Amino acid sequence: MADVTTGLESLDGGALGPPQQTQLVTYKINTKINNEKYLRAHTEIEVLLSGFLRDVLMKRPENIREFAADYFTNPELPKRIQEQMMEKLNQAT
Repeated sequence: MADVTTGLESLDGGALGPPQQTQLVTYKINTKINNEKYLRAHTEIEVLLSGFLRDVLMKRPENIREFAADYFTNPELPKRIQEQMMEKLNQAT
């Protein structure tokens, strides 16, 4: 039965055999490792998300979806990210 709060169905522990469960665990671990490597290699993501969260917390928009759409489609965003990356680099030296 689906969980009303999340819309997800409960896990069926017997659906996968032991080899499949092992493969699934290995896949999940590898996915987490690859995601971590990607995020460490792309520091602009931290700048992008921290800027977005800062604006959300400061402006407290009523319609977060519209705000997010406007934020991430702003044509000036790449320039702002680049400037913030340069600022961050200058502070580190």
